[in-house]
Amino acid sequence: MPTYDYECRTCGYRFETFQNMSDQPLTDCPECRTDQLRRLIGGGSGVIFRGSGFYVNDSRKGSSSSSSGDSKGSSSDGGSKASA
Repeated sequence: MPTYDYECRTCGYRFETFQNMSDQPLTDCPECRTDQLRRLIGGGSGVIFRGSGFYVNDSRKGSSSSSSGDSKGSSSDGGSKASA
């Protein structure tokens, strides 16, 4: 669920909240109770991964072993083709 920032046009109160992407934007300010709330456009923080298993090294383990296997196979094949 993404985090959205809101600001009240009347009192200036700012806050953030978690909402589904399909939810309608909030309209009522929790501080002054007016319907002058607007959703702010921000750069976003991207996806937040929590827990184990979400590391750059995890995705590279499979690709580095296959790339090193490919380089070994191509160098030995290239060498045997050149000598044959």
